Amino acid sequence: MLQFAKWKTALIIGICLIGVLFTAPNLIGRQTLDALPDWLPKQRLSLGLDLRGGSHLLLEVEMGAVLRERLASVADDVRSKLREDGTGYAAIGVDGDAIVVRARDAADAGKIADAMRGLNAGLDVSTDGGVIRATFTEAEIAHRRDQTLAQSIEVVRRRVDELGTRESSIQRQGDDRIIVQLPGVENPGEIKALLGTTAKMSFRLLDPTVSAAEVLSGGRLPPGSELLDGTGPGGQPTKYVVQRRVLVSGERLTDSQPSFQNNEPVVSFRFDSVGARRFGEATQQNVGRNLAIVLDDKVISAPVIREPILGGSGVISGTFTVQEANNLAVLLRAGALPAPLTVIEERTVGPDLGADAIARGEFASVLAFVLVIAFMALYYRRLGLYADIALLANLVLLLGALSALQATLTLPGIAGIVLTMGMAVDANVLIYERIREERAAGRSVIAAVEAGFKGAMTTIIDSNLTTLIAAALLFQFGSGPVKGFAVTLSIGILTTLFSAVFVTRLLVASWLHRARPKTLAL
Repeated sequence: MLQFAKWKTALIIGICLIGVLFTAPNLIGRQTLDALPDWLPKQRLSLGLDLRGGSHLLLEVEMGAVLRERLASVADDVRSKLREDGTGYAAIGVDGDAIVVRARDAADAGKIADAMRGLNAGLDVSTDGGVIRATFTEAEIAHRRDQTLAQSIEVVRRRVDELGTRESSIQRQGDDRIIVQLPGVENPGEIKALLGTTAKMSFRLLDPTVSAAEVLSGGRLPPGSELLDGTGPGGQPTKYVVQRRVLVSGERLTDSQPSFQNNEPVVSFRFDSVGARRFGEATQQNVGRNLAIVLDDKVISAPVIREPILGGSGVISGTFTVQEANNLAVLLRAGALPAPLTVIEERTVGPDLGADAIARGEFASVLAFVLVIAFMALYYRRLGLYADIALLANLVLLLGALSALQATLTLPGIAGIVLTMGMAVDANVLIYERIREERAAGRSVIAAVEAGFKGAMTTIIDSNLTTLIAAALLFQFGSGPVKGFAVTLSIGILTTLFSAVFVTRLLVASWLHRARPKTLAL
């Protein structure tokens, strides 16, 4: 137990030095850090919302809108399928949470029901005479819910990161909610505006057969068209009669960037290959007509198609400010939300409160560290000093690992660090007490130390392993601060095992082989 090959000694020292290397950026100013070579580690611990201050938003995903949209889509598929098969029907529509089909002939009800089942395996289809009702199964609803929530979280993450809001925390809560924490953001108004926009864009044509003024004065809205709000010349609100048929969907966009045209802010965009072909065909066939650019059922621009646009790219112009052009570009790049989001809770943590939390956390950590070091040095003398050195190595490795992972440090994380200090010396206490027992039994110093390390090792591993299992369960089933505590505690357990099993043993073994003491002060 007390023999170390040279490569083992070098490895232990090397790991400790790597820990120092990754911990150091937290002690260096940002300007000095930026001036260092790029190959050096520069990751720093991020401060969480409770330490740095910032905003907390709880968002609710409107799952009902997703299911209604999906039902309407399936109803269209059923309509197309029945027309393709030549099966007659009286009406098809969505009633509440069900698709209802009324057959012309009750004898066709079974055929229609089979066609609906074939189109979507997630439908629960029932017939009552000539009326066929189809609803989504519980499994399909759960699948849609999980898919929508996961997609919403990803879109929210892209939108927040596009704005340069670093160190954000975005996570799921329950079946239909998302927690967004933004350290350093005291006014979340801009974030809320971005997250509250679904950003579903489409390119359509204005209806040339009737004007918005005619419809508003009592005229008939043509079939296949709708009246939408929009922005006219000079930024004045106006109405447009827009055809429902979508020429190109915003899903085909691959990039969008804010830029300037004629000294005015605009948004340039680019399609993928399929979108470029469709956009080129649409503009080629409709030269001279107005192309409506619709974002979330609002016309943001309706330029005249002067000539075919065949390159797969274009420009959205309007009465944008620079910030509005930038936000629109962010929305289009991040993609459309699958469902609207509603802010149901909002909290702001001031930087003063965060600074107070940091000060208290630092005081608690330093006090714990000093008391533990003093106790070990006074109670176990030389061996206690070796335990203190191992504790310092443990803290360096812990902070280095958290920095390398770019973890976010929160108050529960600080609690995990303080707890790690106690657990780190606990392993040394087990070893030293076992050495004391062996000395009392009459063994020599080297034999007692050898037996102490060997005998206590099983207990140390068992105790730390059970704590690691508890931390893993906290991480798996907890959320937010609980997960932060679990991560810090887990890394602390691993560094504790390393420092107790290797660092302390290396220090004690080196001293014994060098000094060959006849007595041991314990």
